[in-house]
Amino acid sequence: MNSAPSVAPYGTWKSPISADLLTHKTVTFAEVFIDGDDLYWIESRPEEGGRHVVVHEMPDGTIEDITPPPWSARSRVHEYGGGAFTVHQGVVYFSHYADHRIYRKSPGSVPCPITADAPVRYADLVVDPTHDRLIAVREDHRDPQRVENAVVAIPFGDPDTIGTVLASGHDFFMFPRLSPDGSKLAWVAWDHPNMPWDDTTLYSASLKTDGSLDPATAVAGGHDESIFQPAWSPDGRLFFVSDRTGWWNLYCWDGKEVRTLTALHAEFGEAASRFGLSTYGFVNEATLLATYTMGGYATMVLIDIFSREMTHIICPYTVLTHLRVSGAKALMIAASDRTPSTIVHFDATRRRFRAVKRSAPLPMDEEAVSVPEAIHFPTENGLMAHAFYYPPKNPEYLAPEGEVPPLIVSAHGGPTSRSHAVFRLDTQYWTSRGFAVVDVNYGGSTGYGRAYRNRLRHQWGIVDVQDVVNAALFLTRHGQADRHRLLIRGGSAGGYTTLAALTFSQVFRAGASYYGVSDLKGLAQDTHKFESRYLDRLIGTLPEDEDRYDERSPLAHADQIQAPVIFFQGSDDHVVLPNQSVRMAESLRSRGIPVAFLEFPGEGHGFVGADTIIRAREAEFTFYVKVLGLRVQERFQALPIDNWTE
Repeated sequence: MNSAPSVAPYGTWKSPISADLLTHKTVTFAEVFIDGDDLYWIESRPEEGGRHVVVHEMPDGTIEDITPPPWSARSRVHEYGGGAFTVHQGVVYFSHYADHRIYRKSPGSVPCPITADAPVRYADLVVDPTHDRLIAVREDHRDPQRVENAVVAIPFGDPDTIGTVLASGHDFFMFPRLSPDGSKLAWVAWDHPNMPWDDTTLYSASLKTDGSLDPATAVAGGHDESIFQPAWSPDGRLFFVSDRTGWWNLYCWDGKEVRTLTALHAEFGEAASRFGLSTYGFVNEATLLATYTMGGYATMVLIDIFSREMTHIICPYTVLTHLRVSGAKALMIAASDRTPSTIVHFDATRRRFRAVKRSAPLPMDEEAVSVPEAIHFPTENGLMAHAFYYPPKNPEYLAPEGEVPPLIVSAHGGPTSRSHAVFRLDTQYWTSRGFAVVDVNYGGSTGYGRAYRNRLRHQWGIVDVQDVVNAALFLTRHGQADRHRLLIRGGSAGGYTTLAALTFSQVFRAGASYYGVSDLKGLAQDTHKFESRYLDRLIGTLPEDEDRYDERSPLAHADQIQAPVIFFQGSDDHVVLPNQSVRMAESLRSRGIPVAFLEFPGEGHGFVGADTIIRAREAEFTFYVKVLGLRVQERFQALPIDNWTE
């Protein structure tokens, strides 16, 4: 017989989830691929220092690693990577993270390079068997002052090549896609200051006998239209996703005109900050399998291409990404509010899902899981915003009668990204200890249409801050959070929102910034090519709007911060340079504000090593415990906090 729950204050509960469990036997799935009857995916392993491994499931269910140490199948194009591998007839081609060269891995052999050792990077790899080559997006860093992007052809058999340019003339390229008969190539391109979710153009061109391209045709896109994932149907028609109606829907181009396939207030596309994203594929010439997001939740559908009739699939998952389709077989990364991220196979004929591999063990009974609730709350200007609320949950404990839980407000990165209603051990780490958590999809997040996404135009540092503040206050008004114990955390752009919320409001008791932005002008001047003009849309142009940059930079107004802050930073971050965190911490420290600062050698933008992940989570918990004056049984490595007195 189970004993009665113990009574203990929120935030002090003993949890079955240690920081070690966040990394032990835990992986992160990156992308998937189908080659005949064989399934492939990439998983990042914290216990191997974040090495990205290509994994293969054979038809008999046997699972094996394809890329042995030290190879890591990871791209750095646009710094965020993705699109790092492809497979053709059992041969795997991948970008190796250490030197950015493309390697070929044939069965029974070691990986061998097929590109030169040069400062160039590759992503979105496509095999062109007709011309015995790869087609890929290349990012050329030979001149660091003028990084150039192009679609290139990489012939097999010449390991000294860096590729021959097929398409150039734009700042960025994505989604090179070869038609089934190898006669046509489609791709998406765009120019500064746009991002791929702003204004992009879809091109198509015929391939000549020698493999070069005829003049290209602009199929779709342009001003205020974002094109996502072009794909050729088995009979050679070009499909794509466009948000020309304000929502990412499916369209078809037959070579003469564009035809609408879906017209929902839903999102068949995603913010393509990474390569390798996919939301649909072809079962046959007449049927398309697709996923879309509505209200923050994913749905899977079969679509009759000719009648446009849509059949919804009963699906046990609420998040569906990286969908790959090959005939009746589909492979994806899926999750639900009770299921961690999982490689999932779907049989379109039998309408059956099969979990191939989970990203993490489930160290708790299902009844102990904090299940998210989608909330919609009022924010500024009479608008509504969205979030997912996770209540404290641990069957072993009850809080004292009348106590309201402390709340951790989580601001996602991007900022043009989104949070999902999904089981994550790192969220349950908090809820099982008696903290409530709210993941805020502030204005600017994807998944809610272009108008919602555009709320952040020239308003970064205002709309996102208003929304995280209003989410917290909404929950306090409804008795789901303690008004005096509100915490905020975020990474990258979410780190900026965290610091801005601490600077320009007095709502939060403390904050945790993971590689967050503190100096907007510094970010605009120092960041990488892909995001070097991102702030034009989020803040304004320089030097014309310099005052606006200063007005919204936490570093310029650090004297307004009264709350303690903990900073986490990787020494090798090339997206948000370490000096952003260093200078902000120094400014607060000099004013007597309690500050903790942890820098991790060798880590970049997003932590991947097990020791780093464990240390960061334990330090963050220790920090909150001290700030809130909680008495807990757990003891971790000492955390130095400057200007702190017990």
